[in-house]
Amino acid sequence: MTQIPTIDDCMATRLVTFKPADNIHTAVRSLLDNGFSGAPVVDEAGRLVGVLSKKDCLKIAYQSSYHQDWSGTVAEYMSPDPETMESGTDIVQAADRFVHSRYRRFPVIKKGVLIGQVSRADILKAIYQASG
Repeated sequence: MTQIPTIDDCMATRLVTFKPADNIHTAVRSLLDNGFSGAPVVDEAGRLVGVLSKKDCLKIAYQSSYHQDWSGTVAEYMSPDPETMESGTDIVQAADRFVHSRYRRFPVIKKGVLIGQVSRADILKAIYQASG
């Protein structure tokens, strides 16, 4: 019997991340410059504490159009308690999770520490390759 690959085999591990105290203007610029739809927010120990998405950033842009102020920290605008996948989740379980979720990617954690990110495309590719 063949072992089913896990998300650890196909996830991205080189991620742009933010700290809660990072300047929000700098974080928005980083997302725009890198073409990312969002990025994980981690504390000093590498534990996932939130996600900053373009949608979160759009709220800032909208507010600043009235107040002309792009100040604040990532912690003030991030979405706390993001949905995650645990390291070691097999790709079939991950596919099921994506099929029943509106999210296109999930942070991957191991014992609470961010170790990567897995996307729909990562899982599709892994299943396709595993099928022969």
